[in-house]
Amino acid sequence: MAADAAPPRALRQDSITGPPDSESTPGRRRPDAGLPGARKKLLRRAGRNRAQTVRRTVQLAFFALNVWIAVEFYLFVRYYETGGRTIFAARPSGVEGWLPIASLMNLKVLLYTGRVPAMHPAGMFLLLAFLAASWIFRKSFCGWLCPIGTLSEYLWRLGRQTFGRNFRLPRWLDIALRSLKYILLALFVYAVASMSVSGIRAFLEGPYGEVADVKMLNFFRDIGLTGGIVLAVLIVGSVFVQNLWCRYLCPYGALMGLASLASPLRIRRDPGLCIDCARCAKACPSALPVDRLITIQSAECIGCMECVTSCPAEGALFMSAPRRKRVPAWAIAAGIAVLFFGAVGYARWTGHWRTDLPSQTYFELVPHANEFTHPG
Repeated sequence: MAADAAPPRALRQDSITGPPDSESTPGRRRPDAGLPGARKKLLRRAGRNRAQTVRRTVQLAFFALNVWIAVEFYLFVRYYETGGRTIFAARPSGVEGWLPIASLMNLKVLLYTGRVPAMHPAGMFLLLAFLAASWIFRKSFCGWLCPIGTLSEYLWRLGRQTFGRNFRLPRWLDIALRSLKYILLALFVYAVASMSVSGIRAFLEGPYGEVADVKMLNFFRDIGLTGGIVLAVLIVGSVFVQNLWCRYLCPYGALMGLASLASPLRIRRDPGLCIDCARCAKACPSALPVDRLITIQSAECIGCMECVTSCPAEGALFMSAPRRKRVPAWAIAAGIAVLFFGAVGYARWTGHWRTDLPSQTYFELVPHANEFTHPG
């Protein structure tokens, strides 16, 4: 990408004509900032901004982890489907990260009883880790970890490279569609909130709940015509519209966005150093007006720092902690890693990571997973 091209090593001042800016903020400022009719000076960034290199490394590492979990889980299911005639693989507890409703149910049980549920506990710990990451680091689960978000990002980049651009929906339609993920989240939260603790336990410890992960796999293995068409529309649409699923339909992302509203971190723009080139707004995959705001507090901000990378002006745009302390991308990556591995390590250390079901139960349930219907 052009934004990743290495600029000259030394600071250079380039004259760029732009509208005058009279807004005052602390920090380094151009001498002519705020003067009527002044020609804005670009204090060009020294050195290469490596935020996207760091973020994509984290994205690809987490994506690879999910691929490994998927392969191991598939081998696990096949072993029990065939009565033990294929390669044995242990059930990877990380697959429970793909069971967000069960994770919410278990979180309610934990909050009401103070006890970690025995069925699918790993999913709950992963949910807590992702919520903590999004609360502290600006919805970073969506921009740094989510494998669906990673796929979506590479799809819209493919569309931009192939067709020269992506499309943005009219503002009125964009806002209306963005509400869909919050509506879906509200429905799921209502469903979980309306269940009693005993009802949740009965649900998760029944045959349907015990093989909920297998049913999820079977949905994609046996996807029907309608499901296939919907999936194809989402994939093709993601080529043309940035983060189509994440932006409009993902209730998990909506939950992370609400958590991020209390984040101490946010993108901050220094109007005294900004040259009003609007590259930040064009680079933002969430279509936020970064060039017109001082701080970005929106629940749509995924903390990807694409805007920071695209900014040519030294110090004009940065991820800010309280008291305007600058937060580099490596610090976000390190913080996410601490939260993720800390949650997994704690769950393992306390014996609350694995779902312990005897092999005989899997031999009985896995081959008949599709026969179990929702008890509700």
